Amino acid sequence: MGEFSIWHWLVILAIVLIIFGTKKLRNIGSDLGGAIKNFKQAVKEESGKAEAADTAAPAVDVPKIERQATKAPRAKATTASRTSKAKGSARPKKTA
Repeated sequence: MGEFSIWHWLVILAIVLIIFGTKKLRNIGSDLGGAIKNFKQAVKEESGKAEAADTAAPAVDVPKIERQATKAPRAKATTASRTSKAKGSARPKKTA
């Protein structure tokens, strides 16, 4: 019961043809075919460029540059934090 027979697929195809029409489906098919063709051509050109780059220039060893650690500048305290430090903490003291 869960399998589609040929008659189910023919009914679905007929509904799709009625909704979209043959001209629109033909345009969609040709657009899809053109997109696939352009994709294959681009892949072929890209692989050709990669092969040409591999054979044209020999590999060059680039020396590794080591970075020295730098200290980040300290942020200046805001005026609110300066005043709280000068007047004391605003937190209540814990009593034991």
